[in-house]
Amino acid sequence: MKRILVVEDEPWMAMMLARVLREEGYAVETAGDGRDGFARAAADPFDLLILDWMLPDRSGVQILRGLRAAEIAAPVLLLTARDQVEDRVEGLDAGADDYLAKPFALPELLARVRALTRRPLVPGAEPSLTVGDLTLDPVRHAVRRGAEQVDLTAREFAFLHLLLRRPGQVLTRSTLLDAVWGYPADVTSNAVEVCVSHLRKKLDRTGAPSCIRTVRGVGYAFEPRGAR
Repeated sequence: MKRILVVEDEPWMAMMLARVLREEGYAVETAGDGRDGFARAAADPFDLLILDWMLPDRSGVQILRGLRAAEIAAPVLLLTARDQVEDRVEGLDAGADDYLAKPFALPELLARVRALTRRPLVPGAEPSLTVGDLTLDPVRHAVRRGAEQVDLTAREFAFLHLLLRRPGQVLTRSTLLDAVWGYPADVTSNAVEVCVSHLRKKLDRTGAPSCIRTVRGVGYAFEPRGAR
């Protein structure tokens, strides 16, 4: 599942983009200002960054220049109401891969997203993740524990994919809700707990510690010790 970070300070726009992209099968996270957007883009790998030009704290172009200076090569789609030729040139020169002027049509946005995230489905195009005897293959959308195949729903797969990208790191409940389900108002309050319960039933070994650790009041972490 391709991961997209949307950095947009208008809540309605961020919500709309996240919803539409999730409906297309992407895992989406959002940031509401330039400082948070830069920190998250620099700290975590994404398959695409969608940056608004005009942001509080740091503009989209400033984020872009900082990321390219740090040799972070994730594709970037720059969104802006500034549609003069010199503005487009500035954005592209800063390292943007594509540019879309507001207002835009959603089919065009989705076409550009598909083009920027398109990769050949060949071995190694998107590496499998292995922790202990658990392996997740993003290309084939498959999970195995040892020699046994584990059947997961699309949402369970997306949830596990996020945890396996950062084994041992605690992901907050709000981060998981935002990335897998969308805004918390869109789902029931115990959606994360229900998903964790289903994953544990499918992944855990009888008598062994759970591979998904609960950090009370914070969130969840995938523990390699539970996958041995």
